[in-house]
Amino acid sequence: MGLQCGIVGLPNVGKSTLFNAISSGKAEAANYPFCTIDPNVGVVTVPDERLDTLETLVKPQKVVPTIIEFVDIAGLVKGASQGQGLGNKFLANIREVDAIVHVIRCFQDENVVHVEGRVDPIFDKEIIDTELQLKDLESVDKKLQRIEKAARVSGDAKAKAELETLLKYKKALESGKSARTVDVSEEEKQAAIGDIHLLTVKPVIYVANVDEGSLPNGNEYSERLKEAVKDEGAEVVIISAAIESQIAEMEDPDERQLFLEEYGLTESGLSKLIKACYSLLGLITYFTAGVKEVRAWTIRKGWKAPQAAGVIHTDFEKKFIRAQVIKLPDYIQYKTEAGVREAGKLGVEGKEYVVQDGDIMEFLHGA
Repeated sequence: MGLQCGIVGLPNVGKSTLFNAISSGKAEAANYPFCTIDPNVGVVTVPDERLDTLETLVKPQKVVPTIIEFVDIAGLVKGASQGQGLGNKFLANIREVDAIVHVIRCFQDENVVHVEGRVDPIFDKEIIDTELQLKDLESVDKKLQRIEKAARVSGDAKAKAELETLLKYKKALESGKSARTVDVSEEEKQAAIGDIHLLTVKPVIYVANVDEGSLPNGNEYSERLKEAVKDEGAEVVIISAAIESQIAEMEDPDERQLFLEEYGLTESGLSKLIKACYSLLGLITYFTAGVKEVRAWTIRKGWKAPQAAGVIHTDFEKKFIRAQVIKLPDYIQYKTEAGVREAGKLGVEGKEYVVQDGDIMEFLHGA
C-alpha cells in the first residue's frame, strides 16, 4: 500500500528546504531505489535496520524496502479557501494525501523574512487551520442542505442521524476546531462525511523547524507549539531543515553518522518524520524473505493474514489458504528457515491471524 504525506506551510518557514532535502534522497535511500516521480513529489525509502539484518542472513539477489511519498503542496496564503493564490490547486492536492506534515517556523533569522513580519508558530498554525476549516465548513454546509431536506421530507431515521452528526461537525468548524477533534464513532463519521472528504479530518504531524543550535531538544517556539497542539492527538517532530539539507548531500554513511553525533542526534530528522508518520497512521511492516528478494511491506496495524497477503497481489487475499510466519528474533537465532523449522519455531497461521510488526511471512494460496 502506498503512503503519501503532504507537506504544507507558509512561505519562508523552511518547507521547500525540507522537501529539497527529502527529494535528494541520498541520506536515507543509501543503496536502495530512489526516484522523484514528479517535480513536487519525492519518494524515499523507509529506514529499517531489520532489512539489513535479513539481507545478512538470507543473502538475497536484491533488497526492496517500503517507500513513502512526500508531496510539496504549494500555494497556501490567506484566502486559499476562497481560491486566493494557488488555493484551489492546494486544496485539491491536500485531499489526496493520507496525512499532513505541517512545517512551522521555530527559528529567528534576520535574513529570512517572515510573511507576517514576526516569528509566531501558533499564529502560523492557525492561518493554515483556518483556511482548511473554512473549506470544510463550506463542504459540510452544502451537504447539510441536502440532508436537512431529506430528513424533513421523508422523516427517515438514517437521515436524521446523519444530520445530527453533520451538525456536530458544523459546530466544531465554526468554533475554530478541526474535524478530527469531533467525538463520533467511525460508523457515524463514515455515514456523515465519508463522501465529502474533509481536509481537517486528516491526521497531522507538526514539524518544528528550528535553528541548528536548538537541536535536538527544541526551543521556546517549539515548546509553545507542543503546548498548543497537545489536545489534538498530533505529533510534533523537531527538525532543522538546514541540517537535513547538509545530511542529504553526504554519500558516506559513516560521515553522516559522525555529523549526527556532533549535534547529539541518533538519527536524521527525516527518519524521525517517517517513523512519526507510521505511528500516526497506525502502520506496521512485515517482510518476505527468499534468495531472490527480501522485501518490506506496509500494512495497517490489526490487519489479518489474508489482508496482508492482498498487498502483494489481490489474488493472494481472495485465494488465501494459510501463512507461514517466522519471528525475526527466531530467524536471527537459528540463521535459516530450515533451522527455524527444525527448532519448531515456524508458525502456520490461518485467516484469523493478526499480523505483527516485523513478521516474516510466506503465503500459500489457491491457483
